[in-house]
Amino acid sequence: MKKASVSETKNNLSAILRQVREGESYLIVDRGNPVARLDPVTAEDKGEDQRRADLERRGILRRGLGKIRKEIVDTAPPSLPKNVSALALLLDERETGR
Repeated sequence: MKKASVSETKNNLSAILRQVREGESYLIVDRGNPVARLDPVTAEDKGEDQRRADLERRGILRRGLGKIRKEIVDTAPPSLPKNVSALALLLDERETGR
């Protein structure tokens, strides 16, 4: 944790905030007495919208357009042959490594 006086914090706020965004913590002191602490915001502190926006900004997530193709909704899922279990097929696939 780094220390900064009130005047240093005031004069270098942008630089200090940049370091806090990168994970650094700061203890703000006034005449040697601690008065505040600047810590990075954790994922739990962020709301769901903020987390989603962060993922989108980093290119991990791409928001949909809100349109679902009609054929996806109207098309029935494929049916399995009689006496065939989807679970058995899945387990077989795992065993064979396909």
